[in-house]
This record gives sequence, C-alpha cells and structure tokens, in this order.
Amino acid sequence: MNMAGDDEVWLDDEAGPLIRPYTVNAGRTRPTVELDLLSLVVTTGRAGSDVDPEHVKALELCHTPVSVVEVAANLRLPVMVTKVLLADLVDCGAIVTWASSSSSSHVTDRVLLEKLLDGLQRI
Repeated sequence: MNMAGDDEVWLDDEAGPLIRPYTVNAGRTRPTVELDLLSLVVTTGRAGSDVDPEHVKALELCHTPVSVVEVAANLRLPVMVTKVLLADLVDCGAIVTWASSSSSSHVTDRVLLEKLLDGLQRI
C-alpha cells in the first residue's frame, strides 16, 4: 500500500484511492446539469482560483472535447461522482458541455455499450 504525504493521494495499489467517492462531492449525489455518458465537455479557460484538487484534475483532462465517461475513467471515479464534479465546473463557467451527435439519436443499449467498451480499451 502506498501511503502519501499531506498533498498526495492515498492509494492502495490494488483497490485504488482510499477516499470514499462521496467525500469528493461533499455528499452530493445529483449533478445540477444533465449529463449522459457520451456528453462532451471542454474547458473555457475561465476556471476560478478556488476550485478543489478534484476539479483541477478534471479540468486538466478537458483541454480538448472529451466524453463524461472518459473523464470518469481517467479520474478513476464512479460516473455519478464525475458528473457532480463536472456539473460544478459547468455552474462556475469553467467548462461547457453538449450532447454528442450519437447520444442525441436513438442509440440502442448495445451500441452504447460497444462505444463505451471501445473507449475504455483505448485508455
């Protein structure tokens, strides 16, 4: 197990981060903005100076348009936790979001899962 200093993440090599996801969102479970797995997000360059470290990590991933599910995978956080973080960033004007063209059409569950699997395999 890797125990970090004050400004580092506590990480168990097999289990991942040792901080419960709800602590990242201060217990919030619902995003204020509707996001689906394939919604795209990108930074606006207007991030405030008072953002949390988790928000900073998300912003670093969003310099080019990226899907919500990709951000969640890279942050190694559950999708709902990531949606709350991204919604915070939308609310403060740090990122913008839009539905991808494939998510706005009638996508079958199988097609969606295949796209998700393809994206995760690329990581």
